Amino acid sequence: MDFITPGGWKDYELIDTGGLEKLERYGPFTLSRPEPQAVWKKSLPESEWEKLSHARYRRQKGADQSRPENTEKGEWTRLKKIPDRWSISFNYKSMDLRLRLGLTSFGHTGVFPEQAVNWEFIYDFILGKRSGPGEFRVLNLFAYTGCASLAARAAGAEVIHVDSSRPTLTWAREMMELSQLDGIHWVAEDALKFIRREARRGNKYNGIILDPPAYGRGPEGEKWMLPDSIDEMISHCHELLLPSGSFMIFSLYSMGFSALIEENLVSSYFTKSEQTTTAELYFPDRKGRNLPLGTMLRLTT
Repeated sequence: MDFITPGGWKDYELIDTGGLEKLERYGPFTLSRPEPQAVWKKSLPESEWEKLSHARYRRQKGADQSRPENTEKGEWTRLKKIPDRWSISFNYKSMDLRLRLGLTSFGHTGVFPEQAVNWEFIYDFILGKRSGPGEFRVLNLFAYTGCASLAARAAGAEVIHVDSSRPTLTWAREMMELSQLDGIHWVAEDALKFIRREARRGNKYNGIILDPPAYGRGPEGEKWMLPDSIDEMISHCHELLLPSGSFMIFSLYSMGFSALIEENLVSSYFTKSEQTTTAELYFPDRKGRNLPLGTMLRLTT
């Protein structure tokens, strides 16, 4: 398994980690949030964290953390003046993305900075393969606020962006407009239901991006549990991915899910003729400690 160096951020910085928390700068604002894998001591004193933080997120006390639906319940405490929404930039070669951030009720900001290495890969791969307008189709499943969708669209791909949350789709559309892009196809649907239908129709894609949560609900109450459904999801990805000149990115960020799980799932359906790379996603803090932030598998045909 490889370690992938994070993309070249200017508007994001991981300042410190430890004590089951992380201290991050997003543009002009600094946030402290829970991080269950930061089991070491903080480099900076607690007083410095309080001094630097504009807002701090705390997990809900008393919730049964063994239940996936409870692991992201909590609330923000604003320590300094900070807007509900702001934007930051991500630049790579001729790709110029504007990413809208916010303080969500479940502790996220709308952007996962460690995924920037995949945005760069998507952009480069599409530019290297696309021969003309509309000749490269990308399917982004569990697409959230759509940073990967923006990278694919910036490279000229036709992008189908699937997420079950309509507010999140609105957020993604705002990011597209901020980035002066257009033409992304928005689909408000349960990802598994959508991909089943696409497989029945015989539709094909040059790229598939798959970043499933451990737990989720579809717009009609469909229940998603990663261990129960991920094997079927990968089988349909195999049906939909074109056999040459294509890519698939499969990420897992749930604690306890090894990159070996990704390898075993993919090898059940794809042959050894495809090129695969597994890696651990991470971000270094100022002290040089690398915070693990999930695993990923890239497959190219």
